[in-house]
Amino acid sequence: MRMIMAACVLAAFSGVFASDETGSPAPHFSVKTMDGQRFTNESLMGKVVLVQFWATWCQYCRREQPMVDDIALEFAEKGLIVLAVDVGESKKKVKKYLDESPRACKIVLNEDTNLPALYAATAYPVYVLIGREGNVAGIQRGAGGEVALRRLLSKAGLESE
Repeated sequence: MRMIMAACVLAAFSGVFASDETGSPAPHFSVKTMDGQRFTNESLMGKVVLVQFWATWCQYCRREQPMVDDIALEFAEKGLIVLAVDVGESKKKVKKYLDESPRACKIVLNEDTNLPALYAATAYPVYVLIGREGNVAGIQRGAGGEVALRRLLSKAGLESE
């Protein structure tokens, strides 16, 4: 937890936090999923990326988990990649949680990415939508339910048929 706080303080003073303004380029990031897949801005170009910052203890994250997973499956063929970034928990704890509550999206641990510091993710859930051109299409801080999440996705051109 101290490392997370230090990274946030360092990022704040060096001006690298991502802006909440839509249309700006997403900051450079790199992630490795728990199953070993690697993604970067460059490898995701042409895809719509929904980053969900969450934690196993977060009741709102747990409540929205089935909805996020359903949306990940529904829009996968339209190019949606959902990266669920668990913030501040050990691999062992997350793995145990996932054994009991499997996820349909790609799981990333805080230690395998720089995204939490880039988006100042300190309260959960936080959703960041990156459009096909690599620009931030929208940010939602806090749980908003399915309607709000679908509204966010529509900002990158993803809508139910």
